Amino acid sequence: MKKLIILLLLATEITFAQQVVPLYDGLPPNSLETTDEESTGAENPGWFTTVLTPTLTLYLPEQSKNTGTAVIVSPGGGYTGLAMQHEGHDIAKKLQENGIAGIVLKYRLPNPKYVKNKEVVPLQDAQRAIQLVREKAGGWGIDPTKVGIMGSSAGGHLVSTVGTHFGKAQISNPLNTSLRPGFLILNYPVISFKDGVAHNGSRYNLVGEMALGSYEQKFGKSLKYYPVALDQIEEYSNELKVTKDTPPTFIMHAVDDKVVPVENSLLFISSLLQHGVEVESFFYEKGGHGFGMTNPEAKVQWIDACLSWILERR
Repeated sequence: MKKLIILLLLATEITFAQQVVPLYDGLPPNSLETTDEESTGAENPGWFTTVLTPTLTLYLPEQSKNTGTAVIVSPGGGYTGLAMQHEGHDIAKKLQENGIAGIVLKYRLPNPKYVKNKEVVPLQDAQRAIQLVREKAGGWGIDPTKVGIMGSSAGGHLVSTVGTHFGKAQISNPLNTSLRPGFLILNYPVISFKDGVAHNGSRYNLVGEMALGSYEQKFGKSLKYYPVALDQIEEYSNELKVTKDTPPTFIMHAVDDKVVPVENSLLFISSLLQHGVEVESFFYEKGGHGFGMTNPEAKVQWIDACLSWILERR
């Protein structure tokens, strides 16, 4: 009998720790009807290539450890896929261990095969995530004033967009729930869409003018030559959108990043400082890009400094 009780308790804890909640009832806004199914990479099941039903996966801390703080975690992938494991679930579990609700956002990708108005679709899902967490906060043991959002790489671009574009709701918001995050955490983020700084794949996938196939024969893989409207470059170069109301920010980058230049983080930090916004930075000399929670080139890890920064905000 004792073993049965223990097993039931363990099963309840696992279920509670990993609740999966759909973001929307019914067809998400701007989604197109399709008979396709969601898919992951054949050799990497943690890499989502098609997202049709955006969700939140909840890693809620034990009541005895709960700080009331929550972090929505947005994986990267160049707006062409989602690195759900090492930039999503692994980080959320670490947050959970430290008394912070880690909430993994599986957001829709700006793929014109499945969505219209593709440039606003990831932002819609991120805004809806903040709205839903705040509106469900009481039942999830979360303080609605302590809801932050974290993103890596292109997920960092999404998060910096959330932190600079919250004044315009891209979703229905009948309760007028605040869409401004309590804080931002940006890991080797794409920030700017300007030539010479942008990660061209992320830029084109989000705001490119036509399907990639129209240009591949002409330009091959040189995405920097693919046309993007100047007004869209400016709209989503988030270093240009910072105001005094941009949330406090923790930002991490490796100086030797060859995929997303460290200048992205430097531009955002400079803009935050110019507007009097609190910012905490953590730079690695080496590490490259896309390493997630653990940089194998370093002895001191960013996640520890980040956890301290989050918990100091209590």
